[in-house]
Amino acid sequence: MIRISGSKLQEGMYMKYIKDLKEGDTVNDIYLVKKKLSLTAKNGRAYDSLTLQDKTGSVDAKIWEPGSVGIEDFSEMDYVDIMGEVTVYQKKLQLNVKRARKCHEGEYNPEEYVPVTKKNIREMYQELINLANTVKEPHLRQLIIKFFIEDEEFKKQFQRSSAAKTVHHGFLGGLLEHTLGVTKLCSTFADNYPFLNRDLLITAAIFHDIGKTKELSSFPKNDYTDEGQLIGHIIIGVEMIDEKIKEIPDFPETLSNELRHCILAHHGELEFGSPKKPAIAEAAALNFADNADAKLEIFREFLETKSESPWLGFQPLLDSNIRKTEI
Repeated sequence: MIRISGSKLQEGMYMKYIKDLKEGDTVNDIYLVKKKLSLTAKNGRAYDSLTLQDKTGSVDAKIWEPGSVGIEDFSEMDYVDIMGEVTVYQKKLQLNVKRARKCHEGEYNPEEYVPVTKKNIREMYQELINLANTVKEPHLRQLIIKFFIEDEEFKKQFQRSSAAKTVHHGFLGGLLEHTLGVTKLCSTFADNYPFLNRDLLITAAIFHDIGKTKELSSFPKNDYTDEGQLIGHIIIGVEMIDEKIKEIPDFPETLSNELRHCILAHHGELEFGSPKKPAIAEAAALNFADNADAKLEIFREFLETKSESPWLGFQPLLDSNIRKTEI
């Protein structure tokens, strides 16, 4: 009997995704090689250190005898048919690779190797547009339309981009999911604090991370571009907004400055990458929403860690030892 699970056909068994691997498992499947380093051990022995990935996660792997029979040549970002055994090293799973063969196009489904949002991308995008439709100020509405309605290439990239390489929402659709989360929080802030300029805040939330469509490369690589490394998504986003504002007649200068300030200040502190600290209430509100959505997503992802104990260990991004609450 042949069953299909994951990316590969196997007779009489189901393929296991990386999230399902456990100590003692024998694997014989195709994985994306996200990283490959040729290293030398303390005893002078050469070995290869790999990071293997599928859509459910990644695992550390080692080839202790590179160049031996059964280990074919391959590079980073190749899809490789791996045979090996799952062990535990320093309390983390590790795959000891015995055989490796570079795969050819058609042997794998690329979508099985890209981490993707668990939510419906089309529904999230429509929800974001619904929030955008609450913006009444005509110039801000035109700006939103130019990006999120008329620019087909931007729309495609925005919906498929991640919000980060690894920190939070680092998956396909992550930028959209994060932007929607931030915009919904800002909508709640505006409802609870009437002194906030709702139109400005909602628009700033929708635009706050658009620079990530150029800061990060497309999947499966999802790494920093040269522009991303040299300029960063905050400045890139402001430049993108500047270009479109020039196409809108009589866009108020003060409104333009306030919107761009919100983008420039949305990380809150200079040491966190913001060129400016919040000087208006809307910029502060955007910073609070951005930080809350990012931190709670870090919690969500960390809570998925496999552990027999409710204490999951220290999470450096949260600067705390994290515990699961009882349900």
